[in-house]
Amino acid sequence: MKRSDKLSDLAPERSLKRLELAVTRRLDGLLHGEHLGILPGPGSDLAEARLYQPGEDDIRHMDWAVTARTTVPHVRDLIADHELETWALVDMSSSMDFGTAHMEKRDLVVAALASIGFLTARLGDRLGAYVMHAEGLRRWPARTGRTAMYMLLRALLDAPRGTGGDEGPALADALTLLARSQYKRGLRVVISDFLDHDETPDGDLAWERPMRRLAARHQVIAVEIVDPRELDLPDVGPVMMTDPETGQVREIILSRKVRAAYAAAAAAQRARTREALHGCGVPHLVLRTDRDWISDVARFALRQRRVAGLARPQGSRA
Repeated sequence: MKRSDKLSDLAPERSLKRLELAVTRRLDGLLHGEHLGILPGPGSDLAEARLYQPGEDDIRHMDWAVTARTTVPHVRDLIADHELETWALVDMSSSMDFGTAHMEKRDLVVAALASIGFLTARLGDRLGAYVMHAEGLRRWPARTGRTAMYMLLRALLDAPRGTGGDEGPALADALTLLARSQYKRGLRVVISDFLDHDETPDGDLAWERPMRRLAARHQVIAVEIVDPRELDLPDVGPVMMTDPETGQVREIILSRKVRAAYAAAAAAQRARTREALHGCGVPHLVLRTDRDWISDVARFALRQRRVAGLARPQGSRA
């Protein structure tokens, strides 16, 4: 994608239609399937009772009331929840108003959410979002259909940009709110650059414990948004740098020593984020503004399917 083709340079309707076409053509069949339920297994809702088949049925599904009444062993089938409710926590804070490659980070955030939203919409599933930006945290109710998806993506494209000095809500607080307000089990997608360095007294990142609580109840995917200049600085000499979250400005001479120290600190921060997400049991997808994000999403989806296939007990269905 050329710089002139980035989402913010296009008319919303045109850009979203192109985005939907790219997602459905290249990811269809990779991110979703005809899911029988949210969690592995046959389901949780009771269906009709039927005769017990020795060697085929699980005795844990035995309907003892019907068995006692008819004197013939019966089991009761279970119906899975076919409706998946997906909630996304979308970071549109000031640090997303940055990009030195094919697109800005905020445009990649929209693309990441679209890769989930367009495909879940085709299955009739509901998608809602909590959007973090400089003015606070906004909730978009979960709805089905392409029209609702388009409205959500347009809102992200039009999300207010930070002016500096307003950090907005913390990632830990937003995760806590998401976990407390949405109880129904489902898919939770956290899209952020995870540049939140606040720590707890015991040395953990502030968002680790809320993320762990969220993953204990829901299936969670963490999508990390990265720009190459956040990992390595160019050799350009003295520059004026502004912190988009706080508005602080500082002159820095990008010497070889400074650039090496910056690269080491950036690598350590990314490694700590990766380790924290792994400790929370959350799959981690990294999307970069200088790479083909659709290919990265496709590889991630295929890898997750292979892992799910290995972890699923033989004979079970998901």
